Amino acid sequence: MTQPDLQPDPRPDPRPDQLTLELDTGIVTIRLRPDLAPRHVARITELVRQGYYDGLTFHRVVDGFVAQGGCPQGSGMGGSGQKLKSEFTDTPHARGACSMARANDPHSADSQFFICLDDAGFLDGQYTVWGEVISGMEAVDALPRGEPPKKPGKIVKASVPAG
Repeated sequence: MTQPDLQPDPRPDPRPDQLTLELDTGIVTIRLRPDLAPRHVARITELVRQGYYDGLTFHRVVDGFVAQGGCPQGSGMGGSGQKLKSEFTDTPHARGACSMARANDPHSADSQFFICLDDAGFLDGQYTVWGEVISGMEAVDALPRGEPPKKPGKIVKASVPAG
């Protein structure tokens, strides 16, 4: 009996410090930074393992600024219901930085996050950086633009290695 030819999985082998976002525009790999934001990384990891982000959209994508997602309502007004105490650092909000969205209260981050499309240094020290895109930034760049986009880009599946 011959074995069928199996196609390789296009996603990189997950490492314990990585989050993979399968977007409808491609695969994005994010290096998690628990050294910068241990509570935020722990919460994001928990939500990913619960399937929370699967099927959610990027409701705000602004050229030269950010792609924001993680709102269950798709409006930018929702969250998981668990607020996080800020973990601000001097880590720059450079292109590919992954950071938590929040309201005016610095301790109001929940499930919404953004990926910087360009340098956004004016956000440094005011938002919690929890990761950085290490591959697949072209998939983030390909997300439809708008606030909200007419047809928002989607997180098909978010995954982290089993813990």
